[in-house]
Amino acid sequence: MGLPINIEQLFNGTTIEWERIEFKNGWNPNEIMHTISAFANDINNWGGGYIVVGVDEFNGKPILPPKGVEADRIDKIQKELLNYCHLLKPVYFPILEPLIYKGRHILVIWVPGGQNRPYECPKDFYGKHKDYKYYVRHFSNTIEAKDTERRELYNLAGNIPYDDRVCYNAEISDLKSNLIREYLGSVKSDLYDRVNDIPKELLCRQMNIIEGSQEYIKPKNIGILMFSDNPQKFIPMSQIELVNFENTSADDIFIEKTFIGPIHEQIIDILRYINTQL
Repeated sequence: MGLPINIEQLFNGTTIEWERIEFKNGWNPNEIMHTISAFANDINNWGGGYIVVGVDEFNGKPILPPKGVEADRIDKIQKELLNYCHLLKPVYFPILEPLIYKGRHILVIWVPGGQNRPYECPKDFYGKHKDYKYYVRHFSNTIEAKDTERRELYNLAGNIPYDDRVCYNAEISDLKSNLIREYLGSVKSDLYDRVNDIPKELLCRQMNIIEGSQEYIKPKNIGILMFSDNPQKFIPMSQIELVNFENTSADDIFIEKTFIGPIHEQIIDILRYINTQL
């Protein structure tokens, strides 16, 4: 597999907010599965989160170097995680990446917001009788959802964030490999070194920018916005328009400029324009 972000930036909290990261010093199925369920429910529409197994924490920050996970347990943990994910209602599978960091084995579990939320999770995975509960994130904590939060989860069931929705009028071929490669390089993703060796479809699935079954794969809006040469072709007005009045907004003298192209490049271009021209 591979993560679409750099592990150093994950540990430093420079790319992902601390509320979206949970560190676990070891494999604890109950706690970890509750957090997977909470990230998948994504009640705050943060885009899910990350669980790092094998790292102690203090006040929500990692203690480095990591404690690590025993190498001979990694395969067993992956199999257990797969089995436990089958117990979620509906079934949900996160993306797991075993890594070696500072000489220690760790596991990074990436949990994007689920398409079929809300998700129920057994309170005790070891018990014979499975008592299902909803879990959500409050700041950096995973808690059992109260009545009001359960109602909010049901209200969110049909409300998928715009960037996670499928762009039905686009194809996977509209996602440009060169733009994906440049982006992964700019954020120092662990995927960058292997980008030429991974089939495009698999790479896009690992980045969570496509959706659908094998016979009907479509890009998500976020994929089109970032990795299409011309997002405006598929998402009208996905552009930035700048108006610079000479003195006040009542003036007749002003400069208009429109920035198009991939959305993150638009931001870079408009900031560069403001810094150099205005």
